[in-house]
Amino acid sequence: MSSVYEVINPATEKVVTAIELADEAATDAAIERAHKAFDTWRHVAPGDRAKMLRSFASVVSAHREELAALEIENSGHTRGNALWEADNVANVLNYYSAAPERLFGKQIPVPNGIDITFKEPLGVIGVIVPWNFPMPIAGWGFAPALAAGNTVVLKPAEYTPMTAIRLGELALEAGIPKDVFTVIPGKGSIVGARFVTHPKVRKIVFTGSTQVGKSIMAGCADQVKRVTLELGGKSANVIFADSDIEKAAANAPGAVFDNAGQDCCARSRILVEKSAFDTFMSAFEVAVKKFRVEDPSLATSDMGPMISAKQKASVEKYLDEPVAFTGSAPSGPGFWLPPTVLLPTSTKSKSWNDEIFGPVVSVMTFDGEDDAIAKANETEFGLSGSIWTRDSGKAIRVSRAIESGNLSVNSNSSVRYWTPFGGYKQSGLGRELGPDALDSFTEVKNVFISTEK
Repeated sequence: MSSVYEVINPATEKVVTAIELADEAATDAAIERAHKAFDTWRHVAPGDRAKMLRSFASVVSAHREELAALEIENSGHTRGNALWEADNVANVLNYYSAAPERLFGKQIPVPNGIDITFKEPLGVIGVIVPWNFPMPIAGWGFAPALAAGNTVVLKPAEYTPMTAIRLGELALEAGIPKDVFTVIPGKGSIVGARFVTHPKVRKIVFTGSTQVGKSIMAGCADQVKRVTLELGGKSANVIFADSDIEKAAANAPGAVFDNAGQDCCARSRILVEKSAFDTFMSAFEVAVKKFRVEDPSLATSDMGPMISAKQKASVEKYLDEPVAFTGSAPSGPGFWLPPTVLLPTSTKSKSWNDEIFGPVVSVMTFDGEDDAIAKANETEFGLSGSIWTRDSGKAIRVSRAIESGNLSVNSNSSVRYWTPFGGYKQSGLGRELGPDALDSFTEVKNVFISTEK
């Protein structure tokens, strides 16, 4: 029997809408329809599949303002972020629209014959999307999966289903055949769990907590089901004394407080070379106090509210450590927290080690390259990070030594749809985006043709 979930606007705490959640029977039915649609979708001519994906991208672009407004209301994202997120969905669809006509196999030299490989789709892909970036992370899963000839069933997070539901409708408007891309709102314990156990779902794409990711991986083992996991992060922002300190400090707030710190790529550990600490902190304080936390629908907003009262309470537990300074936040309704800068006394402190997932950053000093690398790597995570230095040799050495899937030098960017994204260690398995993603949505079939007389 299905249930209903009331979606809350995190900036006002008002109910936005009520969403019917699918039960196991509805989930099974959607998977069966996707499995049936796969037989047709996989045989659509590559050029025709490419045209449909480009049409989908065009329709998303035409509805960018609508999608952004939904995300502001549902997730509390700033207007600037929400527009970027809608554009990212369109850009990712456009990028992968080139893939159907370029899923090249190989001709491999062998004796007594010809050997060729084909890249073939897997079948039904189950995509499980988190609440922190509902639009782009959905696109990172469904765009390459569809391009490779798979069908997709997608479960949005309970907190943030609205843009995913609308994307499902826009797919149909764009000409994507019915049941090729299906959005199923529901609980993770029901819909997500059924994706894992249903034998006709051939792969799971999951973004979320490391704890849940481990349970999904364990569940998939029973069927030797493929998984792509993008999990937690505790990224370091390493600032050397020879860097442009003013620029590093000015950019640091956005690197951790964007989306209220609810970002697995958040640079939530700042490592500053000891000789530059005072200079950096003075400039950083100015930047934090200028960081605008306000109504996310305003074009001037740098940061909106947290997603829920539960998440806000979880973050507040970390605020008993020494505080260097804070920014500002609105009072009244909404799940607001000010940007907060902590000075932990030890690398064993909770704020230094836990993924807080809120607008909280810890700052610590280091002495030289070796100490910076050791402290940056002293974590179970390895998703992202930044290195600030004017020394190109040092930048390369430190980049190679830090255990992380995504690093930026003199920048805090983590995501570009042209390049692979994913983590080391307990930050996940596999890569999304870029050319690498397609390999995880295809099987390689090898065919040998004898030429012997």
